[in-house]
Amino acid sequence: MFERELAATAAAMVAPGKGILAIDESGATIKKRFDTIGVESSTESRRAYRDLLITPNGLSQYISGMILYDETLRQATADGVPFAEFMKKNGMLAGIKVDSGSKELAGASGEQVTEGLDGLRERLVEYKKLGASFAKWRAVINIGADIPSSYGIAANAHALARYAALCQEAGIVPIVEPEVIMDGSHTIERCYDVTERTLHALFEAIYAQRVRTEHLVLKASMVISGKSCATQASVQEVADATVLCLTRTVPASVPGIVFLSGGQSDELATAHLSAMNADGAKLPWPLSFSYGRALQAPALKAWKGQTANVAAAQKALMHRAKCNSAACFGKYSAAMEKEVA
Repeated sequence: MFERELAATAAAMVAPGKGILAIDESGATIKKRFDTIGVESSTESRRAYRDLLITPNGLSQYISGMILYDETLRQATADGVPFAEFMKKNGMLAGIKVDSGSKELAGASGEQVTEGLDGLRERLVEYKKLGASFAKWRAVINIGADIPSSYGIAANAHALARYAALCQEAGIVPIVEPEVIMDGSHTIERCYDVTERTLHALFEAIYAQRVRTEHLVLKASMVISGKSCATQASVQEVADATVLCLTRTVPASVPGIVFLSGGQSDELATAHLSAMNADGAKLPWPLSFSYGRALQAPALKAWKGQTANVAAAQKALMHRAKCNSAACFGKYSAAMEKEVA
């Protein structure tokens, strides 16, 4: 009954030159972010920060939608307009993080599985009434000496597929996010192997659970060297390995792929995306972005919790959004970083 709505939402999420801003940090995570600028995490400080991220004039030319946290979806702008309503009026979609975080996977040392399926059907109905058009569920895939196991990958793929089926039933487009974690000393080749195995298992579970691939968006991690690997792959090597892995695993029917930054620096995440889209890449789906820190970090640093700095913070956010929009067309260059100054 929701097929046309789901198709329209998915297409809007990955519209040309647009990406998704992730502002769905949990209470514990945003406290860590605020600690770096000496700001206390309170209901009002969190609302004020999300307000400056949501309300920049003209942001919708680069951002198609935002992933919100439960608290944020229930909050409003300084003028009292619910955030989801404000976004809709300004050409952006509201999304919602629905998982309850990753926990240790029983019988699998070092591996995790994401929880939050209990009561999800009812929560999705409420979130849709509150204005959410899409949702997000993140799975965590760690790389180590003997992990991930087939068991660990399968457990997370199963949960992602169950979540996606419930979303589509409720008329909400699911973002499926199997994040292969960058932490570790693994090579880019090892990351490729794990990412390929993970995506194969994910889409096998998606088909088994009758999820329609044309009504979901994949949020993928890049195929990249581990943070502490002695040999760091170049931008072009990351781009080539990532595109090859995706073309071997992701159905052409998927409307689009958005990347997470996964701890990369702001500029490096943008450069990687641009390299994948360079030279008029002929791919079955658009490659875009769904960054959190890689979009927010300069804005957070400029804001410092002070109302007087909101304009500067929004300028910093708009700059990063513009750079990533250019990367969607393979048109980003390091010279663009000078514009913000």
